[in-house]
This record gives sequence, structure tokens and C-alpha cells, in this order.
Amino acid sequence: MNDIQFTAIPLQNPLYKEVKRQIMAELISGEWKPGNAIPAEKRLSERFAVSIGTIRKAIDELVAENILIRQQGRGTFVATHNRDRLLFYFFHIVGHDGTKQYPVVSLNAFTKGKAEADEAVKLGIHRGAPVFRIRNILKLANAPVIIDDIVIDQGRFPGLTEKQFTGRPNTIYNLYQDAFGISVVRAQERLRAILADTQNARLLRVAPKSPLLRIARVAFSYRDVPVEIRISTVNTERHEYWSEIQNMER
Repeated sequence: MNDIQFTAIPLQNPLYKEVKRQIMAELISGEWKPGNAIPAEKRLSERFAVSIGTIRKAIDELVAENILIRQQGRGTFVATHNRDRLLFYFFHIVGHDGTKQYPVVSLNAFTKGKAEADEAVKLGIHRGAPVFRIRNILKLANAPVIIDDIVIDQGRFPGLTEKQFTGRPNTIYNLYQDAFGISVVRAQERLRAILADTQNARLLRVAPKSPLLRIARVAFSYRDVPVEIRISTVNTERHEYWSEIQNMER
């Protein structure tokens, strides 16, 4: 009996996925900048030669991914980083009663270094590539609760200075966006329990070997380009991690 060979026929993406890809290309190119409104659905349907329903499905996904924001009666806008966006999308520490407040951030260290092997993999750069290492102390209710250790590629943030970083008028992600054209659109986080070492205990004003929460985050821009590693060390004596999981079925 002769062998029968089968040829796999690739499945074509739904049309709205292609429209979504084209809208993303416009965002990446900078045609539609953060904070600006994108064209109305009718204009987009004419531009991409598809139905308004197809446009709407593409925009729905981008809104669900927090890349675009709908404003009732005003239109759809490219997401821009500000205090509210940080608080509701990227800051997950709340009091035990569920209350969330914006942290008071102070710089503890701003240095230059070389990427270690694991950092290079996570940032998509060569081992030994120049990086910035930044440490912030975050206070809630006037007490130090979080240590943020941030690593970013110097090549993606050329010319960044300590003065520019500390003098930013808004959030860190807003600085990335406004000064360097890098929009953080999503993040991956891994959590585990640790014990406070001597340095963490001193900065967080807890006893050595106190239980702490370690949050390891990698933040990504468009097309899943990694732009930041952030290790948050959290005193959970009066605070905890909170995240809302939404039903994404459509």
C-alpha cells in the first residue's frame, strides 16, 4: 500500500485580526500618538476597505488589551500613561481592607551596569550590554512598603539621566512614553514568598527574616518587545497583592 501524504492547509486569520495588525502598525509608526484620538470607525472602514463591524471587533480587542481607550461621547483614544492608569492597571498592592492609594516614590539608587545573563534574556539584549539599574522606595501611609529594583536597557533609553528620572512630572511609564516613545502595554508577573535579608529589612524597617512578597515583572511594549525588568519586594504586614481577572470571552 502506498503511503498517503497529507499537506496541512494553513488557517487564515479572521479579517478583523488583520485589521487589528494594521492598526497596531500605525500605532508603532507613531501616526496615532498616545493621548490622541484615532479616526472614527467609518473612516477606518473606508481606509481598510472593510465593514464597520470588522473595525469594531478589532478595536474591541485593542480596548480589552488596554492599548486603546473608549471615552463615551468622545471617541477612541490611544492609551497614555498617567497616575490613574498606573494605579488601576500596573499597581497591585492594596491594604488588607482592599483600599488602594497612590504610592509616594523616592529614589534610592541610580547607577549604570552591565546586563547579567538572565537579565539579557528577559530584555532581549546581549549579555554585558549596558543597562541602567534603578532602585525606588515606595511609601504607603507614610511607611516604606515596597522596594522596586528596575533594570532597563541603555540602548532603548539613550541619554536618560538621574535628574531626568527624578524630575519626571508623571509616572515612570509616562516618562518612557513621552521622552523615549516607548509605550508599556502589558506586563508579566511572577510572585513568591521570601525572607527579608539585611538590606531589605533596613529599607522596609522590618526585622531580618521577616516574610516578604517578591514580584518579578517584565514589562512589554508593542509587538511584545521587553523594555523593563522590575523586582518589587513588598512588606505584606498591612498590605497584600490584588489583581482582577476579567472574563475575556467574546
